[in-house]
Amino acid sequence: MARLPLAEETDLDGFVKDLHDGASEGDWSTRHVARVFDAHPEFLEQYLAFYYPWHSNAEEAEDAARLAPRTKELMRLRIAKLNGCQTCAAARLAADSIPEDEAIGVWDDDFRDNPSYSPAERAAVEFAERMAVDHHAIGDADIEALREHYDDAQILELMMMAGQYIGFGRMLAILQLETVACPLPAR
Repeated sequence: MARLPLAEETDLDGFVKDLHDGASEGDWSTRHVARVFDAHPEFLEQYLAFYYPWHSNAEEAEDAARLAPRTKELMRLRIAKLNGCQTCAAARLAADSIPEDEAIGVWDDDFRDNPSYSPAERAAVEFAERMAVDHHAIGDADIEALREHYDDAQILELMMMAGQYIGFGRMLAILQLETVACPLPAR
């Protein structure tokens, strides 16, 4: 049960109605996010208008983004697993740049030895993981290690995007807006 009231589906309008109605019947989480954000639909609309272009390097972010969408998606998927967010782990926001075996492979601790990921991708994912589980322990040496692969602008983007992934997944969990069990398919 969500920790904030869910608007009735028939009362939704505008952006949240489009979000709700555009989700498949089985997409419990998206439908519930739309219903809870009926309390503040402008915020969700503006947040997602910022988030998706930056995640995919599209629209306004096309000429400004410095990290590859593949790197950001690998970070997002690792954080989803660490957050325990089934909804985020199930989503594929850059499916065209990451084969499914690599998307789920980043969940394994041995991803660090997997040649499917570049040294730069492994460094980004490992840093994002540290942000998610032990950010107080990150020090100068960790930033210097990132500089082997990324410039300062890329490091800032890496940290900002990791922060978005960590925060949004935790918000879904706190509000109980993520799928907590896989429903059995209809017979």
